[in-house]
Amino acid sequence: MTQLKVTTVGNSVGVVLPKDLLAKLRVSKGDTIFAVETPNGVELTPYDPAFAAQIDMAEALMREDRDVLKKLAE
Repeated sequence: MTQLKVTTVGNSVGVVLPKDLLAKLRVSKGDTIFAVETPNGVELTPYDPAFAAQIDMAEALMREDRDVLKKLAE
């Protein structure tokens, strides 16, 4: 478990993430991370959950219409 401290950043507040946590998230300065509410609390992730849902929907559509897409590719 990593303990984080809330601190003042200009006129706002923020949390400083240690290097090992940044490495686990595979993010660096300037990247965007998302705070997602889960049944177990809040999860930090570099993946946009809305985009992931769109990809899941697209994959289902591609599986469903596999024959049509194969014909279009010819």
